[in-house]
Amino acid sequence: MSFLNRNLGLLFVAQTIFVSGSILLVTVGGIVGHELAADATLATLPVALMVVGTALATVPAAFTMQLLGRRWGFAIATLIAAGGAWLATWALDAQSFWVFCVATALIGSSLGFSQQFRFAAAESVDLAKVSHAVSFILLGSITGAFIGPQLVATAAELDAEAPYDFAFAAMIGLYLLAGVLLLCLEEGRGADTEVELADDARPFSTVIRQPVFVTAVLAGVVGQGVMTYVMTATPISMNVEEGFSLNATADVIRAHVIAMYLPSLITPWLIAHLGLPRMMTIGVIAMGATIVVGLAGHHYMHYWGSMVLLGVGWNFLFVGGTTQLVASYRPAERFRAQALNDFSVFGASALASLLAGSILFALGWQILLWSAVPALVIMLLAVLWSVRSSRRAQPA
Repeated sequence: MSFLNRNLGLLFVAQTIFVSGSILLVTVGGIVGHELAADATLATLPVALMVVGTALATVPAAFTMQLLGRRWGFAIATLIAAGGAWLATWALDAQSFWVFCVATALIGSSLGFSQQFRFAAAESVDLAKVSHAVSFILLGSITGAFIGPQLVATAAELDAEAPYDFAFAAMIGLYLLAGVLLLCLEEGRGADTEVELADDARPFSTVIRQPVFVTAVLAGVVGQGVMTYVMTATPISMNVEEGFSLNATADVIRAHVIAMYLPSLITPWLIAHLGLPRMMTIGVIAMGATIVVGLAGHHYMHYWGSMVLLGVGWNFLFVGGTTQLVASYRPAERFRAQALNDFSVFGASALASLLAGSILFALGWQILLWSAVPALVIMLLAVLWSVRSSRRAQPA
């Protein structure tokens, strides 16, 4: 743990808080939507708007931080999130579905800023420790995955007639706490030399045509996109179509979230010993196994096993892709490269979340799983292309 420093500690706590808020919304967003919406088909719109908000905010987030720095960019994000949580409590009191949708979109847009936590962590350590820093920040998500649902349970116990008000009110305080902590953040590697290195920036077309850059972005797009696609459909398939209880469905999603982040304990070691191409290939294989297990049947363990494999595959692709991305650009190129990456990754996630329900209801669970295969094949081909291009670039 020699790579740990104050920045990583602050970012770890902030990651925990922001993931708590997102898991809270995933847990209750559809339920609240069902209670407030005049049309039952709009029930999942609040959650979908959270993801869309994340995607739309990624580019403004990157350029805000380029202009103001990480510290103030993150502080703005906490104010947006706190405002969204306050608006959610107001919407619940007023029984307003559309105001609640605005609130979830605001919280989602703050998540577009929080996705930069991993880049801030990467810039706070030496290049050789980037995978360690990124993995450490993602571990904060495990704590958040427990805090979010616990806030819901506590709120229901405190006031059965208004079971979600306390949860969102608590998030207002947590977001503001994150803001205070993030104001103590120090700017990382490259910040003090950005102006001096501006002339060292290559044409952006040169950056994005690199095989290593393309493969890094695809790792995030495929990992996040396929994960969101299958994860969004799983509760519907389990609870609505197969009749599993809400508790059983929640247990599967909880196992999936843990499987997404727990491998971060060993991901840096695997990257060091196997290399990024092998690591991303294993991630694709794990996602392929998700499809195989999901197609094998509709018993509880089929869902549980497929979702655990999905989480592991996401971790290997997401951490591997982020690590490779950081190595593909120069300091003066970082914000544009990060903006393009995150817009691509979370744009794919937003599209996946919007498509999952309609494809599941129209074509069924098995077709939904099969439809994820082409993305995995493209990812494997991209890894192969990147490896061959690197070998050709090496001097004889």
